[in-house]
Parts: sequence; structure tokens; C-alpha cells
Amino acid sequence: MRKNALGRSLTAAAVACTVSLAATAIPAWAQDANTVKIGVLTDMSGPYSAMGGQGSVVAAKMAVEDCLKNECKGMKIEILSADNQNKPDVGVTRAREWLDRDKVEAIADLTNSSVALAVQKLIKDKGGIAMYSGPATGALTTAECAPNGFHWMFDTYSQAAGAAAALTKLGNKSWYFVTVDYAFGHSLEKDASDVVKANGGTVVGSVRHPLNASDFSSFLLQAQASKAQVIGLADGGTDVVNAIKQARSFAVGGKDQRLVALLVFLSDVHALGLEAAQGLVYTDGFYWDYDEQTRAFSKRFESQFKNIKPTMVQAGVYSSVYQFLKARAAAKTSDWKVVAQKMREIPIADAVMRNASIRPDGRVIHDMYLYQVKTPAESKGPWDYLKLLSVIPAQQAFRPMDAACPLVKQ
Repeated sequence: MRKNALGRSLTAAAVACTVSLAATAIPAWAQDANTVKIGVLTDMSGPYSAMGGQGSVVAAKMAVEDCLKNECKGMKIEILSADNQNKPDVGVTRAREWLDRDKVEAIADLTNSSVALAVQKLIKDKGGIAMYSGPATGALTTAECAPNGFHWMFDTYSQAAGAAAALTKLGNKSWYFVTVDYAFGHSLEKDASDVVKANGGTVVGSVRHPLNASDFSSFLLQAQASKAQVIGLADGGTDVVNAIKQARSFAVGGKDQRLVALLVFLSDVHALGLEAAQGLVYTDGFYWDYDEQTRAFSKRFESQFKNIKPTMVQAGVYSSVYQFLKARAAAKTSDWKVVAQKMREIPIADAVMRNASIRPDGRVIHDMYLYQVKTPAESKGPWDYLKLLSVIPAQQAFRPMDAACPLVKQ
């Protein structure tokens, strides 16, 4: 009797063990199709926190709210968030934990180009979906492209194609760059240089500064001494804000030179104030006062986030998360291959994007806009900072598909 009981006990244990092992072997996409986790990986406290940061988390939650009212009824959706600290090792470690341990299906924002490239390599190996609204490097849709990586809002080419092309055509032929010394800055300088040269201009030199620099005096004075007609700031976040402030104090970019910021966000203009920022020309992918839809979206965002208007990064997080959720609901599975295909099939239609679509290389193309910062006298109230100079159509705003991406047909 004891022998039979022992045998039954061992058999039960073996069955339980087999079930447990089978459960752990089930891939993440085969889990509950109505439960979805999305991670927002961003800069929470560093130089890019104002353009992304906690505002990106708010934008992602707004996308969840909207989808639950419509396409995602009955689904359980959870938003996780983390600070990548602008360090690739920190960012990729958290992304791996999310994918392996927390069964996160999609990662959004990914501000910082080095972090984004590290995560792109990770998802090529492990699966999942990444939607890049914060990083600018063009490598995400060229040599490092992935079938499950989507570059959503802007890149270094889109920023250069607008301002650099327009200013060079207006006769500003000689350029000198002040560039942040990592992948994003290098890419921004290269793309702007290529556009300048393609329009008959020349690059007379460049100088590089560390990320999150506090003193730009030596870099700006070198640029001023170059006698270039245009000093191009190939940086972003607090770096570009500090560089512009210090340029004004040193009278850099005065009568005989033009100071151009190649990557500016609404949060930067707000930090600078119109007195310091007036006259700056730059390319943006989203402005709160563009039309009725953008005004309604931005009013809602502002009510949930410190009375602050959204940047194009935060608006891009909303758009990308909403598109992912619509695709996820339509796919009725969390298999990333199926969802990624649905993301490409379903038209992008939301409060943020205009004339948007996803190319085979993962680049999301859409209209971009050339803006000029208003003078204090032109502004009619809080956050009334920009005047539209021109619309850059989606097909012209972004780099043509590159054969360096293996997803592009030869």
C-alpha cells in the first residue's frame, strides 16, 4: 500500500514538474492575448528628460485610455517605465529584464541614440517590438534596421533636410558645427553636412563637446573664429539650451554669423524664453497649435502633466503606442511578428501624425514642419512660441530608403 501511494505521489510530482516545465517553455506571445505590457524607456533625470521623461509616460497612458475606449475594449494594458540614464548598458539591461521577466511586448520612446541602437540589437535576437520616438540616429533604419524596430517621429536627416537645406539655399553657404560627441551628434552633423554640400555649401570645420556639458565658451569661440556664415549646433536637450544661452552672452551668431540649432524641441524654447530663442529656425514633427486635433490633444496632455505642452517626442510616444495597441488588438495574439505586420497594414490615423505610413525599413514617414521662433511681441500668450514657415511633405522630409538595410529590396 505504501509502495503504491509512493508511486502515485512520484507520478503526480513528475506530472506537475512536466506541466511546470511546459509552462516555462511557452513563449511570451502565447500568453493571455488580452493582457499587454508596454515599457517606456526614457531619460527621466538627464539632459533629455524635458522632451521625453515622465511626459512620455503620460503620453503612453493617454494612448492606452484612447484605445480602451475603442479598439482595445476588454483588454488589460499595463505601462511600465524606467530611466535609461543615457547609458546603453543600463538601457539594454532594463529592456532585457522587461522582455524576459516581465513579458513586456513593446518598448517605447528610447530617448538617446546609443541606448536605442543597443536595444535594437537586443530585439533582433529576442523578439518584441521597439518604437523609437526620442532617438535621432539614422542607423535605426539603415545598417541597423530590424523588422520589429520602428523609428517613429524624427531623425537626423529630417532635422537637417529642413533647416540646413532652406538656409543654404538662401545663401548661407559656409557652415561650422558644434557637435555633441556620441552617435546622435555624429549622425546629425553628417546628415546636415551632406545636405549643405548637396545644396552648394561648404563645411569649414567642427568641434565636439561632451554630453551634458556646462561650459560651451571654448567651443563657441572656435566656431566664431572660423568666420563661417552659419554655426550649426548638432546637439539637443539641455546641451542645446546651454549652448544658445552662452552664445547669446558671447555675441556668437550675431550680425555676420547665423546660429542654427539642428535639433530643438518646444521644451527647449520654453526653457530659453522668447527673448533668447527668438528668430531660431528649426524643423519639428509636432506643434500643439497646428490644427484643431493637435490643440485638443495638447490641452488634454497639459491637464495631466504640470500644465506643460507636449514635445514631438512625447506626441510620438502617444502615436506609436496607440498604433501598436490597435495592431495588437487586431492581431488577437502577442506574437511580435504578427503584430509588427499589422502595424504596417493599419493606417496611422491619430491626433499627432499627418500623411503617415511605415516603410519596409521601419521608418515612419509623415509631414514635417519648418518653424521660426516668434519674437516676444509676436507671441499672444503662454506657449505661443512658433510660426509656421513651410510644410515639408512626408516623401521629402526623410532620407530615401537605403540598401544598407537588409529589409530594403535591392
